[in-house]
Amino acid sequence: MRLLCSAGFTLALMLSAPAYAQDRPAAGSDDDIHTGEPIIVTAPYVRSLDILGNVSVLEGDELARDMRGQIGDSLTRQPGVSATSFAPGASRPVLRGFSGERVRVLTDGIGSIDVSNTSADHAVTIDPLTVERVEILRGPAVLLFGSQAIGGAVNLFDRRIPRKVPTDHVHIDAIGGYATAADDRNVGASIDVALSPQVVAHLDGSWRKSGDVRVGGFTLAPGLRGELLDLAAEEREEGHADEAAELTETANARGKVANTASETWTVAGGLALINDGGQLGVSLAYIDSRYGVPSRPGAEHHHDDGGADEDEHGEGPVTIGLKQWRADLRGEVELGDGLFDKLRLRAGFVDYEHTEFEGDEVGTVFTNQGFEGRLELAQNDRGGWRGASGVQFSHRDFNAVGAEAFVPRNLTDQFALFTLQEWTLGRLGLEAAARYEKTDVRAPTLALARDFGTFSGALGASYALAEGVKVSVSGARAVRAPSAEELFSNGPHIATQSFEIGNPNLKREASWGAEASIRFKSDGINLALTGYANWFDNFIYSAATGAEEDELPVFQYFQRDAKVWGFEAEASARLAQIGGFNIVGDVTADMTRAEIRGGINEHVPRIPPLRVLGGLEAQGERIDARAEVEWTDSQTRIAPFETPTKGFTLVNASISWRPLPDSRNLTLSLAANNIFDVDARRHASFTKDYVPLAGRDIRLTARASF
Repeated sequence: MRLLCSAGFTLALMLSAPAYAQDRPAAGSDDDIHTGEPIIVTAPYVRSLDILGNVSVLEGDELARDMRGQIGDSLTRQPGVSATSFAPGASRPVLRGFSGERVRVLTDGIGSIDVSNTSADHAVTIDPLTVERVEILRGPAVLLFGSQAIGGAVNLFDRRIPRKVPTDHVHIDAIGGYATAADDRNVGASIDVALSPQVVAHLDGSWRKSGDVRVGGFTLAPGLRGELLDLAAEEREEGHADEAAELTETANARGKVANTASETWTVAGGLALINDGGQLGVSLAYIDSRYGVPSRPGAEHHHDDGGADEDEHGEGPVTIGLKQWRADLRGEVELGDGLFDKLRLRAGFVDYEHTEFEGDEVGTVFTNQGFEGRLELAQNDRGGWRGASGVQFSHRDFNAVGAEAFVPRNLTDQFALFTLQEWTLGRLGLEAAARYEKTDVRAPTLALARDFGTFSGALGASYALAEGVKVSVSGARAVRAPSAEELFSNGPHIATQSFEIGNPNLKREASWGAEASIRFKSDGINLALTGYANWFDNFIYSAATGAEEDELPVFQYFQRDAKVWGFEAEASARLAQIGGFNIVGDVTADMTRAEIRGGINEHVPRIPPLRVLGGLEAQGERIDARAEVEWTDSQTRIAPFETPTKGFTLVNASISWRPLPDSRNLTLSLAANNIFDVDARRHASFTKDYVPLAGRDIRLTARASF
C-alpha cells in the first residue's frame, strides 16, 4: 500500500480542469451544448449515477451567473430545486419539495456540520464564492450519504485541499461582482502554489456585503396587507390615530425589506501531498457572517384595553452573528489491479457558534461541535462490475443557551455501513445500494435518550433501447431516525417568530419509493423526463396548529402517513448556427405534490408549485448571450393555517464576454434578473408573505483563472 493524498474518498483523480477554466469545444461542434452529460465526481466508481436517481451539475459560467449569497438561492434554476429563502442571509436548498432533515448539504461528500438543517433562519456555512462545482443528487443514490437524505443531496466542491499540482507551479482563481437589488458587493480569490513536485499549498478568501434587498411591488403579500389594513381600521374606530397610521404605512410599504442586510467573510488554507501512490491533504477554514432576520409585520402589535404592550420577545430587529472553524482531511491510496482500486478517507471537524441578537441585546447562543468521517473502498471494474463499500461515523454536540433556547442540549451519534454496486451487461445496467444506520439521540438535561436502527436499500435497472435512448426504473426502501429538533423542541424561537414543539415519542420514518426516467441524446438534442413517487409511513412534518403560546404561533411536529410524487423534465436543442454562434433552446419543468394521508387528507406545508423555465441562448467562441422566462404557478394546495401564494413570471437576460483571444481564462458577465420588477414569492419559504424575492437586479461579474 502506497502513501495517499488529497483527492478524497468521494473524488476521483480525474477531477480535471481548474475552477473557472473549464474547456469547451469550439462553437459549431455538436458537443457545444451545455446540457451534455457531465462527468460525475461524487461517486466516480460508477458510470453516471443515473440508474438510482439523477444528477445535475453546475459549474463555470453557469455557476457564476446564478451565484447568490446562500447556496439555496444559487440553485433554483435547476430541475426539482427550490429554496427556503428565509432571508438573503439564510437560504437552504429544497429538493422535490423536501428540505431540512431530508436534504443533505455536503462539502466534498461529508456534511456542512452547521445547524442550517435545524431551522430555516440558520445559514449554510459554505460561501458560494469559494465553490467551483455543485452536484445535485436526487433519488435513492443518496443512500451513499445518509438515510435521512430522502429528498436528495447537494454536494459542493472547493479547492481547499488541492487535487492536482499546478502545471505552471502557481494557479490563481478570482471572482468578483456587484448587484443592484441589494447593493451586493462580493469578491473571492484563491491561489495554489507547488512547493515541490509533490506538495501543493492553497490559500483562499472571500468577502460579501449587501444592504436591505429591494423588491418589486408591495413588500407584504395581499393576505397580510389585508390583515394590517383591517387592524388599522379597528384602531381608527377606537380613536388610536397614530397606531392606525403606522399600520397603514406598514401595509402599503414598497421598496426595500427592512433588516435583510448581510456581511460575510471567509479565509482558508490547505496543504496536499500528491504522488503516484495517492494523495493526502488537510485544510483549515473560518467563516464569519452577520445577517438580518426580518420580522413579520404586525407580530409586535398587541392591543388590549386601550393600550399597546411592548413586544416581550425583544425591542429591536433580530440579527444573527455566526462564526465557524472547520478542519478537513482527505486522502486516497491506490491499491493496484486487484479487487479494490482505491481506499478513500474523508473527515471533517467543526466548531460552530451563532448568536441571535435582539437589537443590541444577546438573545440566544447556539453552539455545535461536530465530526463526520467516511472510509470507502472503491472496486476495480471487473467485467462490467464495479462499486464501493464503506463505513461512516458522525458525532454532534448541539446546545442553545438563552431565554428562548427552544431546543435543549443534545448529542447525536450515528454509525453506518453502506455499499453501492453496479453491473453493465451489454445494453442492460443494474445498480443496487444498501445502508445500515445506528443512531443515538440524547438530551441529558431532560434525561431522555432514543436509539434507532434503520436499514435502507434500493434496486435499479436501465436499458438502452437504441443509440442515445435509455430508460431507467428503480425502487427503494428508505428509513430515517427523527432528529433531535423533531424530538425535543419545546419553546419560543424569536428568529422564526414561532413556538416550536417536538415529540419525544416519534417513531422511525419509513418510505417506499419508485422512480422512472427516459433520456434521449443525439447530435444537438438532449431530452430527459423523470417521474417519482414516495409512500411514507410515519412521515414527520412541522405544521401550524392555530394555537398561540407566549403570543407566538405554535408549530408542532406531527407524524402521519403521506404520499409525495412529481416529475422533472429537461430538454435542450441546437436550433441553428448563425455566423460563429450556436443558437440553443432549452426548457426545464418540475412539479411536486405532497399529501398527508391516514384519514386526514391534508396537504403538506410549503410544497413548491409547478414551474416551467425556458431559455434561448447564443453560444460563441468569445460571447454568450441568453434570455429566459420562468413561470411559476400559484400554490393553492395548502395546509391548514398556511396562506396561498400567487404565481409569477420572471424574465431574465445575460451576456458573457471573454476578452482574451483563444482563452477562457477571463470572463466578464452582465445579467438582468426580474427585468419587469414583478412581485415574486417562493411558497417553500416561511417568510414569503413579508420577504419577497428581489426585484429588478442588474448583476456584473468578473471571473479570472491564471
